[in-house]
Amino acid sequence: MTDTLDPIHEAQTAADTPLFSGLPGDIEASFEFFPPKTEKMEIKLWDAVQELAPLEPSFVSVTYGAGGSTRERTHNTVARIIREAHLPAAAHLTCVAASKDEIREVAEQYWEAGVRHIVALRGDAGEPGAPFEPHPEGYRNAAELVAGLKGIADFEISVAAYPETHPDADCPQADLDNLKRKLDAGATRAISQFFFSADTFFRFRDEAAKNGIDAPILPGILPVTNVAQARKFAGACGAEIPQWMDGLFEGLDERPAARQLVAATVAAELCRRLYAGGVRNFHFYTLNRADLAYAICHMLGMRPKGDVR
Repeated sequence: MTDTLDPIHEAQTAADTPLFSGLPGDIEASFEFFPPKTEKMEIKLWDAVQELAPLEPSFVSVTYGAGGSTRERTHNTVARIIREAHLPAAAHLTCVAASKDEIREVAEQYWEAGVRHIVALRGDAGEPGAPFEPHPEGYRNAAELVAGLKGIADFEISVAAYPETHPDADCPQADLDNLKRKLDAGATRAISQFFFSADTFFRFRDEAAKNGIDAPILPGILPVTNVAQARKFAGACGAEIPQWMDGLFEGLDERPAARQLVAATVAAELCRRLYAGGVRNFHFYTLNRADLAYAICHMLGMRPKGDVR
C-alpha cells in the first residue's frame, strides 16, 4: 500500500488562512554579496544591488576571501555601494594571514572610504578541512579582532553565530561562550549561519538568552537552488541539509526556472515560520542574485520604499 498523508491534517491545512496573507511588511532585511572575480560578475553584482536597493535594506555586506584573497575587490565593491547606491555597507574582515598592523591598515582604509560597519570573523584556512593557524603577529580569534577594531575606530561590528555549532567548537556550550566573548568585546549583533529548521534557530536563540546574550541575532537565510553546493557550504559551517530537500529538487537539474520557484518557496516558508516566532530582521545570503531574496521579502510583505538612488 502506498503511504498517504493524514487526510484530517490535510483537510485542516487546506482550510487554513493562506500562509502569507495579511502580513504588514514590518520586517527589516540585510543582504550579503561576494566580491566579483570578473567584469561580467561585477555587472551581475551591481544589477543585484540595484534591484534590492529600493527595499532600503538595513545594511548590505560584502565577503572576504580566504587569506585576504579578495581584499582589494571587497574594498572596491563596498566603497562603490556606499558611493553610488547610497546604502549602508559592511565589509567582512578576517584574522587569516594578516598581522595586526595589516588589519589596522585595511580598517583605516575602510573608515576613510566611509565604511562604518565591519563583519568581523576569525576566518578559515584556504584549504578545506585545514586547521586555522593564527598569524604570529595577528589576532588569534574573532573576539580579539573585535576588540582590536574597536580600538582603531568606532566601527559598528557584526559577528558570526552558529545555530548548529561551529565544526571547530568542542561542544555547543563552548561555541556559545565564544559568541558571548565576541559580543562582550564590542560587537553590536550576531548574524547566524544558514539553517533549514525554524526550531533550530529558536532553540539556539533561547540558549543564547540563557547564557546572558541579549544582542540581536539575525537569522541567516540561504535560498537553495543547488543542493550539492549547499552541502559543500554546510560542511564548512556545521549546518545540516535535511533529506527532504533532495526530494524537492530531484529531477530539476535541467529546469532552472522550476528550481528557482522551489527555492523561493522553501526559503519563504522558513522565513514565515521565523516571523511567526517573533523574528523581524532577516539576513539573506544572496550569492549575488537578487531575485530570490526580493521574492521572499515581497512574500513577507516588504515593498519598495523608493526608486534606486
